[in-house]
Amino acid sequence: MADNVEECRAALESYPPDLPDRFIALTNLANGLRARFQQRGVSSDLEEAIELHRAVLELYPPGHSDRSASLSNLAISLLARFHQRGVSSDLDEAIELHRAALLLCPPDHSDRSASLSNLAISLLARFQQHGAPSDLDEAVELHRAALCLCPTGHSDRSASLSNLANGLRARFRQRGVSSDLDEAIELHRVALELCPPGHSDRSMSLTNLANGLRARFEQRGVSSDLDEAIELHRAALLLCPPDHSDRSASLSNIAISLLARFQQRGVPSDMDEAFRLYLQLSHLSHAVSRSDLSAAKSWATSAEELKHGSALVAYQIALKFLNQHVTLLLSSLPCHFDAVKVATSSLAADAFSCSVRHGALTTAVELVEQGRAVFWTQLARYRTSLDDLSVSSDIGTALATEFKELSFRLRHTFDQSTEDQSPQIRHLIMQWDAVVSRIRMLHGFSGFLLPPLFSDLQKAAEEGPVIIVNASQYSCDALIILSAQDPVHVPLNITQLKVSELSSDFQSLTEQFGPLDPQLELVRILRELWDNIVDPVVQALRESKVLRGSRIWWCPTAEFMLLPLHAAGPYEKKRDNLSHIYISSYAPTLVTLIRARQQVSRDAPTQCFVAVGQTNPGGGNQGYVATELTIVAQRLAPVVSFTSLEGSDVTVQGTLNALHHNQWLHLACHGIPNRQQPFKSSFAMRDGPLMIKDIIQSHWQNLEFAFLSASHTTVGDETSPDESIHLAAAMQFSGFRSVIGSMWSVDDDVAPQIVSAFYANLVDDSGRLDCTRAAVALHKAVKSLRKKIRLEQQIVFVHIGV
Repeated sequence: MADNVEECRAALESYPPDLPDRFIALTNLANGLRARFQQRGVSSDLEEAIELHRAVLELYPPGHSDRSASLSNLAISLLARFHQRGVSSDLDEAIELHRAALLLCPPDHSDRSASLSNLAISLLARFQQHGAPSDLDEAVELHRAALCLCPTGHSDRSASLSNLANGLRARFRQRGVSSDLDEAIELHRVALELCPPGHSDRSMSLTNLANGLRARFEQRGVSSDLDEAIELHRAALLLCPPDHSDRSASLSNIAISLLARFQQRGVPSDMDEAFRLYLQLSHLSHAVSRSDLSAAKSWATSAEELKHGSALVAYQIALKFLNQHVTLLLSSLPCHFDAVKVATSSLAADAFSCSVRHGALTTAVELVEQGRAVFWTQLARYRTSLDDLSVSSDIGTALATEFKELSFRLRHTFDQSTEDQSPQIRHLIMQWDAVVSRIRMLHGFSGFLLPPLFSDLQKAAEEGPVIIVNASQYSCDALIILSAQDPVHVPLNITQLKVSELSSDFQSLTEQFGPLDPQLELVRILRELWDNIVDPVVQALRESKVLRGSRIWWCPTAEFMLLPLHAAGPYEKKRDNLSHIYISSYAPTLVTLIRARQQVSRDAPTQCFVAVGQTNPGGGNQGYVATELTIVAQRLAPVVSFTSLEGSDVTVQGTLNALHHNQWLHLACHGIPNRQQPFKSSFAMRDGPLMIKDIIQSHWQNLEFAFLSASHTTVGDETSPDESIHLAAAMQFSGFRSVIGSMWSVDDDVAPQIVSAFYANLVDDSGRLDCTRAAVALHKAVKSLRKKIRLEQQIVFVHIGV
């Protein structure tokens, strides 16, 4: 395969630019690269193939005899990339290209059968992704039409039979009509007969028939169907050597079938063989794709269901694959965020639960950290300190320079999502990966940018315990991380379903804050949080000698992310709520907290503070914003270099520029969460929204503290809260060591009161601001106002960071 690609490359270089044969050589090289990708799974081959196919298509204008084939070639490569990454835009473009190609193939065209099949295959893939019945029905209809054009003896008949069978099997899964499945199996049998040993499609044909037979076994329970499926899967696996891109799917297929037989007959050897096959996933020699990650997840799920001892290893492999797979999706993450959500779904929370149940508490911490906030983790890698590398050797200095340059360029390509730019971005990522690999080859840098070990993560607890609170379908647990001992496990007497219900109830309740006074319902939820989650943690903290009045950090996962753990309590006379016992902060991840502590800025003689005030778009809170900024100025102007931005100065660029010259920020404006497209969550400026993507692209230095006096600044994506894509997290990941944000709407008349009391406590005894005092200052501010403001406004603000 490699020789064929190089031969095609050499042939291409031998043709002058204008020669028509050059177009053919371009196509041959692109097809060779795609074929090599399908064999080895190397992303760069597929990326180059797509770029070449795009170039060829531009050379074939409408009316050209080869335009249909060129459209199809590009579409097929885009579909391959969709299967690798799961990005819907690739699939949608492939479908549109295939439709255009089909229009150029009238009924008597020699390529019409292939064009019908190509479109149908893409529509079936979209049905499997989004579930639209119209896509499925059209796919089956197109496959039938294609088969009619492939009579006995036609070279494409086997593939056409298989394609129609796959469509019928998908329709059976959706609608349960037995005749669809029976017809699919018969079509697969005929297709397999047309793929004798040595045929390039034999492995796929064996797999297709096996999957059909297993589906019929699951419907009717006929043992012979399952036995035959297993033998067919064994034969298919023999045709997928260790470096084959389909090997993981083949391993998973046979393992699932063996486990189905084990559950039916109870023969231990079937289960043993299944998990031996799954274990081979840890030895894959090709680049990781979506199907590899799916196979590892299948292993973990099977091991959990059967309580097999390999479950923890399965999660470790799955998270390793996740890390490699998600890196491919980060070239333009706002477009690919849905694919990231699918890839990360519940994996970290379930891995944490598995580790805890196996008594591997330090592993639990490592795995949950590895599988959450994957976007922020990758972005942080582009900002890694290279001081040690730079002074290690001449090679180290050169690699540090190259790493900084590539990282800078990658940070600034965020949201560069057009097709013209994406290949260049992906090329940058490949260059960046290569530099990282070379750095790891240097003495003392073998662990460069690898997931941190517990010994590193434990540093998060140097100034107080960090409590990871996890909700999984298998168990709910808390782990208390302390600075000088192993983690302390606190089992939680609550199910994930109950946590999800509490979270949903609370989110509904926050929408009623303001015009209504749902005090009783709020107290009910806070009491449930206390009884089932927080009180057991408090008891364990006391047993660990964590003194009353100490600071603690909550690091919630999954459904816990949306609950006000800091406000939990019995809310009864003569009984303490959490806020009477400890001072709570939050940390999106342990690494972010560690990094914030390490970012100690140089002790500048002058502290520079900017206060930014912008009224709501309707202008209704104008007086309150002005009052708030006046209060901040009165409190701070005597002790800092103070700047205020108001009125026409409060623009997107003006605010971003202000943070190049100020390390302290107070932002009083309207916060606009976007729970469906979290990267578009924004602060309302006079000239438009200041969005998360704008914040991410900024390059600020030595930032200290931000008070986000705006509503909903800790509200992120509703279906993947673990990713922490919200305004407050964006500010912290952009460099602010300490951030105060809000969990819901802040009353206009309450904000100035809290702000006044807060800044009165932020200045230390020497007359300087200290961002490490922010949590205590907020705690004292709220305490002083308990009798003056409603409960939900007392607990709306939270502290994140140091």
